[in-house]
Amino acid sequence: MENFRILLLLPFFLLSLILSPRTTTAQLSPNYYANICPNVESIVRGVVAQKMNQSPIAGPASLRLLFHDCFVAGCDASVMLISPVGDDEWRSPEDMTLKPEGFDVIISAKAAVDSDPQCTNKVSCADIIAIAARDAVALSRGPFYTVELGRYDGKISTKSSVVLPHPEFNLDQLNSMFGAFGLTQTDMIALSGAHTIGAAGCPSFYNRLYNYAPNQPTDPSMNQGFAAQLQQTCPRVFSPSAFAFLDATTSATFDNVYYQNLQRGMGLLGSDQVLFTDPRSANTVNQFASNQIVFFTAFVDAITKMGRIGVKTAVDGEIRRDCRFVN
Repeated sequence: MENFRILLLLPFFLLSLILSPRTTTAQLSPNYYANICPNVESIVRGVVAQKMNQSPIAGPASLRLLFHDCFVAGCDASVMLISPVGDDEWRSPEDMTLKPEGFDVIISAKAAVDSDPQCTNKVSCADIIAIAARDAVALSRGPFYTVELGRYDGKISTKSSVVLPHPEFNLDQLNSMFGAFGLTQTDMIALSGAHTIGAAGCPSFYNRLYNYAPNQPTDPSMNQGFAAQLQQTCPRVFSPSAFAFLDATTSATFDNVYYQNLQRGMGLLGSDQVLFTDPRSANTVNQFASNQIVFFTAFVDAITKMGRIGVKTAVDGEIRRDCRFVN
């Protein structure tokens, strides 16, 4: 959830409040596929494990897909759709930072599921995204949790619909955006803990290093030793491929060290560090930093709630044969 620019944010944000998808739980069930495709979770898990062994990017990229999907048109795999005229979510400025490894995981998992004759064209891409995100967390030594299933795939994907949290957001902006989807401040802080794995490109935090304020080139909330390291990674003129890990300490492990880093001024994004510098949220950061079980419990609760946003049914959705195209 990084690498975005604040551009005409207010009108788009107000529109998102009006059009924000509602949460739906009636059709979701952990046992939804028990008599339809009983092996779906083990099939998806096998693909996620294989892809993560092949590339360390595959795990965080898969987890990030779920956030970007649910926060736009709901958890309906609209983020996967490819428009023949280029008007799709994936090609919005805010989604073009999504890594191909994440899309590859979902496409490969869909093919593996459909290769089982009992499952062919019976499992939605939206559910595969939700399962893959859970497996990415668990295989990174995070919590293994039950995924509610039964989503249908959406049929609409547009660039203009993409409004997501920005790395410059303050606490009020974060709470407003997450609150529009029925998520609390604690949910938001727990979901931000997904930044315990993955990385961000230099534009996401460049202004914190060089252009923070007049006579204050570096964000004062940033640990100055950490800032110096980042300036080596991302000099004033940097390579387009330059990046830094969101958790500089345990970047491949899903743990609570992300919050401990915030306590030390080592949050990579401004929207990370503000969770600790703002006294209204600092206590929750301290709780998560001191007790990993508390963090894991809050994360599972929050991502489960997020997975209910904008769920499609057979009335307004379908089971896509190819995750990239409507049937």
